[in-house]
Amino acid sequence: MAPSFSWWSNKDTHRGTPVVVKMENPNWSMVELEGPSEEDFLISESPGRVRGKNAKQFTWVLLLKAHRAAGCLTSLGSAMLGLASAIRRRVASGRTDTDTDVEPIGRGRAVENPAVRSRFYFCIKMFLWLSLILLGFEVAAYFKGWHFGSPHLQLEYLWASPMGVKGVFDWVYSKWVLIRVEYLAPPLQFLTSACIVLFMIQSLDRLILCLGCFWIRFKKIKPVPKEGAFDPESGETGYFPMVLVQIPMCNEKEVYQQSIAAVCNLDWPKSKLLIQILDDSDDPTTQFLIKEDVHKWQQEGANILYRHRVIRDGYKAGNLKSAMNCSYVQDYEFVAIFDADFQPTPDFLKRTVPHFKDNDDLGLVQARWSFVNKDENLLTRLQNINLSFHFEVEQQVNSVFINFFGFNGTAGVWRIKALEEAGGWLERTTVEDMDIAVRAHLHGWKFIFLNDVECQCELPESYEAYRKQQHRWHSGPMQLFRLCLPDIVKSKISIGKKFNLIFLFFLLRKLILPFYSFTLFCIILPMTMFIPEAELPAWVVCYIPATMSFLNILPAPKAFPFIVPYLLFENTMSVTKFNAMISGLFQLGSAYEWVVTKKSGRSSEGDLASLVEKEPKHQRGVSVPDLVEMKEEIRQQEQRASRKKKHNRIYTKELALAFLLLTASARSLLSAQGIHFYFLLFQGISFLLVGLDLIGEQVE
Repeated sequence: MAPSFSWWSNKDTHRGTPVVVKMENPNWSMVELEGPSEEDFLISESPGRVRGKNAKQFTWVLLLKAHRAAGCLTSLGSAMLGLASAIRRRVASGRTDTDTDVEPIGRGRAVENPAVRSRFYFCIKMFLWLSLILLGFEVAAYFKGWHFGSPHLQLEYLWASPMGVKGVFDWVYSKWVLIRVEYLAPPLQFLTSACIVLFMIQSLDRLILCLGCFWIRFKKIKPVPKEGAFDPESGETGYFPMVLVQIPMCNEKEVYQQSIAAVCNLDWPKSKLLIQILDDSDDPTTQFLIKEDVHKWQQEGANILYRHRVIRDGYKAGNLKSAMNCSYVQDYEFVAIFDADFQPTPDFLKRTVPHFKDNDDLGLVQARWSFVNKDENLLTRLQNINLSFHFEVEQQVNSVFINFFGFNGTAGVWRIKALEEAGGWLERTTVEDMDIAVRAHLHGWKFIFLNDVECQCELPESYEAYRKQQHRWHSGPMQLFRLCLPDIVKSKISIGKKFNLIFLFFLLRKLILPFYSFTLFCIILPMTMFIPEAELPAWVVCYIPATMSFLNILPAPKAFPFIVPYLLFENTMSVTKFNAMISGLFQLGSAYEWVVTKKSGRSSEGDLASLVEKEPKHQRGVSVPDLVEMKEEIRQQEQRASRKKKHNRIYTKELALAFLLLTASARSLLSAQGIHFYFLLFQGISFLLVGLDLIGEQVE
């Protein structure tokens, strides 16, 4: 023990390289280990001393590794226990997506028939039960020696005489294989090939968009506004026309304060700015709070009005249409629209409106969205990837090269003349923003997208809210396509613009994309496991989707660690998008679903700080005479809310598809299909997590 004691006592004089190891457990102290120095390799050094020193260092390293591994196992165990507890709560509650009440859009439209809602789920269940039966059949055949892992079968063997059949089971299975080869595999292979062609066309479109975005960055293409004249009221040089600002909202008491405060702090001459708060709330407390907030801003000098509709026809489109019918609107040249959760920066109008100067054919200037809660949970991170690609690639490329893209419904400035020529706001679909953009494009108006002008907003944090939003966003375009197709064909725009509208804008990106995503990866791929005579190449299952996911994630490089969850989640969402697309295309009941996306009222700390600094005198209290009345209203509302709590739900279609894919992955093991097995396994787990509502906001 003497050499060891001498080494520890004289370590200050040792000239080795220090290695500092930090322990994860705070109860452990920090230990300093020394690496070997040059003296350790001298021949004169005692070999026993060197071996003892290195052995002690090696022992400490092993202990540290073991401690870290134990910590990882503990964390993993805690996570698994939490997951099991969440699953148990979901099953115990028994709440499913069929319990959600849907409010129809507009008067005279009925809520969706439950039979229509369950039709799609019934088809998925049939596929699931059939796959379970076939899996049991295939496992029994495998243990009896039927190992047909490839589609190249010897049919002569199967057509052999009954003497070659060992038993009833072998005879039945041989007939099943013949039915597969002769009748099932050819149509399935044809459908597979058709979906692969659509998949490649859509992948090529995405690649071209990415190349266009790269060209824009390489050439530094950017819309540049023209300079205006000196404005005596603001004391600045610029372009200051009359601008109307509209904020449509409906029962959004979580976010109304921050959006109203943001637009009231817009840096624009007050005599040339009017703000309309278009409140469609049917809750008396929310109406009272919004009206009080508008009144306080009026006292601060803001030119702001409060409007409330008694008859709420048409929802957002009807709300905007009603506001545009006011007589004073004719005094304004432009209108800026913000949803209730959007917070424009004070210079928003100064960075968007000047683009209209001396540009008489420009109808819309659209700004980019940014998100205050993009890192809140896994669901918001995945949404951020999707929307970053949408804005930076799709919107920007279409703006630069063809001057047309779909209006995002908010954070945009319209020329009022363009709205009027296009026919104004219509309530005929759930995508009134896309509707007005298409009609304005048919009348020859051009659009500009500003990628460097951002407007903060919120992302849905719960899967229920995101699912409803995506249903509306994917059913509405199909409704609009049916209605607009005759107008597109008859319009006077060029053939190229008609091709872009019909094939690229509607068919490829709104219809074909959800169709092949669901059909290819959720139906055809599992079926090829049970009918191996129809092949789905590995490059379709793995390599091309991975490449497309890599391209999608480029606009949000910080989200690169989430590339695999993003790929799996996009395929998982295909069931919702496919169902919405079919509903909109064939005018089923769910095509008219309209649910206001749930907001949490999050604001960035920087925006709140800037508002406090700019308006230190503004307080959001309530007037004393109305305090008792408002407290009573809030108390009653809280009582109603306590009886109607938020819950995580079980989503039946996603769960059924999860078990279908997991069953198919078990079947792929019999054929030793490695890539197909792993894809089906992880995709099935993804559907399982989404079906149990474990991906977004968790309600305790």
